[in-house]
Amino acid sequence: MAETSQKRKIYSLSFVAKSIQKTIAKRYTQAYWIKAELNKLNYYQHSGHCYPELVEKKEGRVLTQIRSTLWKNDYQRINKSFLKLLKEPLKDGIKVLIFATIEFHPEYGLSLHILDIDPSFTLGDLEKEKQKSIEKLKKEGIFNQNKKIKFPVLPQRIAVISVQTSKGYADFLNVLGNAKKNNNYAFFQMLFPSLLQGDQAVFSLRKQLNRIRKVAHHFDIVVIVRGGGGEIGLTCYNNYELAKDIALFPIPVLTGIGHATNLTVAEMVAYKNAITPTGLAEELIRKFDEFAFPVEEYKKQVLALTKSEIKNHQLILKTEVKQFKTYTNNLISKEKQVLNQYGKNLFQVFRYNFKEQYHRLENLKTWINRGVDDFQEDKQRKINILIEKIRLKTQLRLQQNEVELKYQVNNLSKIPLNQLKTQELALKSLQRNVEILDPKNVLKRGYSISLLNGKSITKADQVKSGDHLEIELYQGKISAKVESVKEKQEK
Repeated sequence: MAETSQKRKIYSLSFVAKSIQKTIAKRYTQAYWIKAELNKLNYYQHSGHCYPELVEKKEGRVLTQIRSTLWKNDYQRINKSFLKLLKEPLKDGIKVLIFATIEFHPEYGLSLHILDIDPSFTLGDLEKEKQKSIEKLKKEGIFNQNKKIKFPVLPQRIAVISVQTSKGYADFLNVLGNAKKNNNYAFFQMLFPSLLQGDQAVFSLRKQLNRIRKVAHHFDIVVIVRGGGGEIGLTCYNNYELAKDIALFPIPVLTGIGHATNLTVAEMVAYKNAITPTGLAEELIRKFDEFAFPVEEYKKQVLALTKSEIKNHQLILKTEVKQFKTYTNNLISKEKQVLNQYGKNLFQVFRYNFKEQYHRLENLKTWINRGVDDFQEDKQRKINILIEKIRLKTQLRLQQNEVELKYQVNNLSKIPLNQLKTQELALKSLQRNVEILDPKNVLKRGYSISLLNGKSITKADQVKSGDHLEIELYQGKISAKVESVKEKQEK
C-alpha cells in the first residue's frame, strides 16, 4: 500500500518489486527461444545447479547482460545432448539458442529460467569457427607450412605434449618401450605437461609449444597425444592461434588425439595425424623399420661382395708373393756381389786417406806447439810490465794517503777540545739561571706562596670567604682564614 506524505504517494521498494513481478508474469506467459553467448556457466557442484551469465556482444563490446537459472535435472539432460551431438559439454564462451521463461523475483531481480538448449545451433556456430580458422590459415599461406618441413630419417628425439596421467600417453610410451626392447631402437622422449581439453587447453598447449620452440634444436619432432576421452573436448583444437602455432612450428608436429572422424584444424595443419597415440607410435617405429630393412639388405650384399673380393685378392696375393720371392732372391744375389766389390774398393781408399790425414795432423801439431810457446812468452812479458806499473802507482797512492791521514788526525784532535770548552761555558750559564729561578731564592727576598688545597693561587677569584689558606715563607708556614675577597679590576 502507498503512504501519503505532504500530498505525495510513497511506495515501498518491495511493493514496487512485487508490482513488476505481477506485470512481467502477466506479460510474459510463455517460454521463448533466445540467442545469446554463454559467458560463464557458473556450475555449483554441491547442488548440481547452474546460474549461467548470458551476454550479447557486438564487436567485442557487451550490449546486453542478464543472469539465468538452470536447475540440476535440466542441466544433466541438456549436457548429455551436447556430449552426444557436439562431443563437447556445456562450457563457457559458446553461443547458444536457449528456450527459457522470463521471470522477476523481488529479491534476486530479473532472470531467465532455462528449460532447454538446442545443441544443433551451437554445433553450427562451432563449425563456422572451424571453417573460419581454416580459411584464415589458407589465406595467410601457412596451412601446409608444417608439412613442407623435411622429416628426419630417424625421429629419435621426441618432445611429447600430453598429461602425465593420460592413458594415451602411457600407451604411446609402452609401444616405444617395446620397440626399444625388441628391436634395440633408440628413442628419447621428454614430456611437456599440458591440459588437453577444456577452456584453458588452448593457453596451456600454446605455452608448451613456445617452451619447445626455444629448445627445438634438441628435438627431431613434437607429438601431441591424448586418449580416453573420445571426441569430447576437441573444439579447442579448432582454435586459430593454436593451429597457427602448429603450422609455423620449426620442426614436424604429429598428433594422436584419439578420435576417428571430423578432423580438427590442428590435425589438418600438423605434419601428420594418427587416430590414436598407439597408432602414432607405430608410425614412428615404421620409420625405423623402413630404414633398417634396406640397411640390413645392404649389409648382406656388402658382406657377400667383401667375401668374394677377399678370395680373389688372396689368390692374386699368393701369386704375387711367389713372384716377389723369386725376384727378391735374384736381386739380393746380384746386390751382394756389388756390395762385396764396393767393400774392397772402399777399404783401399780408406787406408790411403787415413795415412794422408795422419801426416797432416802431425804437421799441424808441430806448428801449433811452436805457436803456443811464442804466444805464452809474449803474454808473460806484457804481464810483467803491467805488474810493475801497478806496483809503482800503488806505492805512490799509499804515500799520498798517508800524508792526508796525518793531516786529518791532527785536525780531529783539536775539534773535541774546542767543543768541550764551549759546552762548559754554556752549562755554567744555565746553572746560574736555574739558581736564580729556584723558589727558595725568591722566598728569601721576602716573597711568599699561598696554597689552597695544595695548589698555588695566582688570582683573587680563585678563593672565597671562609677558605683556609696555607702561606709558605722562606722559613716556615702560616695558616690563615679568608675574611673577604677584593678583586683588582683591570684597566
